[in-house]
Amino acid sequence: MSDIAYKLVDRAEWEASGDPYAGSAVDRADGYIHLSTSGQLAETAARHYRDRGDLLLVAVDLSVLGETLKLEPSRGGDLFPHIHGVLPHAAVPGLRSLSVDGEGVMRFDDGAVGWP
Repeated sequence: MSDIAYKLVDRAEWEASGDPYAGSAVDRADGYIHLSTSGQLAETAARHYRDRGDLLLVAVDLSVLGETLKLEPSRGGDLFPHIHGVLPHAAVPGLRSLSVDGEGVMRFDDGAVGWP
């Protein structure tokens, strides 16, 4: 697995959260912050963010998270990275603005489509 995983977040939620980010309402209800690997990201976007705009794709440096990072089975036994704690902004090397269209395709504000 790469040292980078991703979190799709509503821009307003991210901006209002401060540092550290404690997760979305769904994350807090589940007890951990959901992340996706690059190979899981397109399906996550299509399943959970279809027809949503004003999102951020938050890159997360997994090497910074220590013991709060757990790889746990989800869809079909695939292992997903989860943060059992908070996401410090120091673990975020970058953000990208995007929307997810009605077909579940990520459309980045810089014109890129899908996942590069």
